[in-house]
Amino acid sequence: MALASLKDLLDSGVSGRTVLVRSDLNVPLDGTTITDAGRIIASAPTIAALADAGASVIVTAHLGRPKGAPDPAFSLGPVATRLGEELGRNVQLASDVVGTDALARAEGLTDGDVLLLENIRFDPRETSKDPAERGKLAEALVELVGDDGAFVSDGFGVVHREQASVYDVAKLLPHYAGGLVESEVKVLEKLTAEVARPYAVVLGGSKVSDKLGVIEALAPKVDTLVIGGGMAFTFLVAQGLSVGNSLLQDDQVGVCKDLLERFGDVIHLPVDVVIGDSFSADAEAKTVAVQDIPDGWMGLDIGPESVKRFAAVLSGAQTIFWNGPSGVFEFDKFAAGTRGVAEAIAAATADGAFSVVGGGDSAAAVRHLGLADEAFSHISTGGGASLEYLEGKELPGLKVLED
Repeated sequence: MALASLKDLLDSGVSGRTVLVRSDLNVPLDGTTITDAGRIIASAPTIAALADAGASVIVTAHLGRPKGAPDPAFSLGPVATRLGEELGRNVQLASDVVGTDALARAEGLTDGDVLLLENIRFDPRETSKDPAERGKLAEALVELVGDDGAFVSDGFGVVHREQASVYDVAKLLPHYAGGLVESEVKVLEKLTAEVARPYAVVLGGSKVSDKLGVIEALAPKVDTLVIGGGMAFTFLVAQGLSVGNSLLQDDQVGVCKDLLERFGDVIHLPVDVVIGDSFSADAEAKTVAVQDIPDGWMGLDIGPESVKRFAAVLSGAQTIFWNGPSGVFEFDKFAAGTRGVAEAIAAATADGAFSVVGGGDSAAAVRHLGLADEAFSHISTGGGASLEYLEGKELPGLKVLED
């Protein structure tokens, strides 16, 4: 994929110019405390490179899912503070997106300054289905950077979205892929081009419907497809088992049965699970074989025998892609499965495998469980974007950068 790069922009000279950067700063918060700063840390190098080269940098990003209006719970205030710490320089925060404060601050920027606009999703035009509405917001963003401005797309986690700050603004300014987007694409190309084999994919998470596209795309290409998490129970029902009160998508049982018939030689399902009598951290927990889940209980993690078997098939892999936890890792009683799978992938990596953690909950699990980022070859910042790329879908935020 040929994209104009950050290096191309820096080589053309940015001193005295204003550059708009679309970053992915969508970090988890506990009140105003950032619980995982991974995306901020990953986004900082592109911003720093531009500021160090003398650009005035305006950063736009979203946080959470506000309903198209300002909401203090989704303010980027904590993000601005943490980004400033990462950059080692002051980061101004505009109190609006493209309003009077943003305009005034943009006009006052000098070389090397960094301005973070308030949550872009506070403006309903950002996610509008109407191209004309999105276009108006894009034009307002362009007004902030001026005639000599440029746009750097560095939010890989949103490149699968046709949104104003990702897609439409790129049509109006000279556009470049940021360092993070470039590195993410290069990594994913390693999972789709000439892949080192054996190739193993580990999928988890709650809903099988969210992963059907990637299963269909990858099952014919991989040597091993490990399935855990809540989505595994729909597959177990497709095998004729009863799963008690476990998460089940009834409308997907037929689809899972078809997948097992076609790809049963590569699909590996849990053989035991850790069940709870309720969905809570203090639920009573016990381990049972998958055929012995009693009524009234729900599977909340894969069991130790499943971890052992999954680890065995992963140990010989040369390429591993992991997306989705194996259990409810946020509850200590149901975290061992995800930890075991993560440690198996880390061990394979130490033995020379190329491993990619596909963003989202998987990346959060790695950090929540205290595992080192360095134990894996790459931790992606984009969960949904990674999956859609591997499905072979056209990602609007990347396609527009090719033009």
